[in-house]
Amino acid sequence: MTAFQDDGRALRNLDAREAQAVLREEFAADMTSSDETPEEGRPPAPAPPAWTDEERALHQRMVEALLFAAAEPLDTATIAARLPTGADVEGAIAALVEAYRGGGVELVRVSGKWRFVTAADLAHILETEQLQPRKLSRAALETLAIIAYHQPCTRADIEDVRGVQVSKGSLDMLLELGWVALKGRRKDAPGRPVLYATTEAFLEHFGLESVADLPGMSDLKAAGLLDARLPPGFAVPSPRDVDDNDDADEEDDAGSEFARDFLDNADEEAAGD
Repeated sequence: MTAFQDDGRALRNLDAREAQAVLREEFAADMTSSDETPEEGRPPAPAPPAWTDEERALHQRMVEALLFAAAEPLDTATIAARLPTGADVEGAIAALVEAYRGGGVELVRVSGKWRFVTAADLAHILETEQLQPRKLSRAALETLAIIAYHQPCTRADIEDVRGVQVSKGSLDMLLELGWVALKGRRKDAPGRPVLYATTEAFLEHFGLESVADLPGMSDLKAAGLLDARLPPGFAVPSPRDVDDNDDADEEDDAGSEFARDFLDNADEEAAGD
């Protein structure tokens, strides 16, 4: 209240309302200054540590090691938890960003976190092509064997030998691999069905000079692929190379027309073997 007593002479020239207003202002100013004054006995807030250049360089190396070894991007709080208390993490990250700018790898911020990434203009040298082997299903192998030994043959021929309906997927895979191709139409059958036969790619893949080199009955028996007790009348056909004109309608345009017909009838074909 000292300030109020010192200003007592000034209050004498004011009316009661003006004097109250002056007192309120003085009281508010006095309370504000009291709040800002630290309580007696309270320790002052610690000043931020003054790091040397060597220590700041060490902190930068720590941040670099953490980001390099991390399996996922790290945020600032996670990095700060690993560094000495009070370390300038933001400054260390900013220094690393500049140090790696234009290099083979760069430090970038993604969704509020930091990580090293390959420079965008060098990504192409890291791309690799790998052949993924595809295993043929049993149905596709059986279909391929029937075509190889009975070519040129129709879809109905394949189904007669297998005893089940041929799935579209099996023929699609063989056509995609290039081991089987369309060889025209059978003009002496109703609807002139499409004929299938093996290709040169089939011979190259299996190391055959011609389909005549496919194993016969004696070879299959010797390899243990045929039961010694076969039903009467069982025979293995003698495969032969197929000419483009064998059993084919020469008026057909081989290629696009067959493919269109094959796709048009896809909805009518059964999906299972």
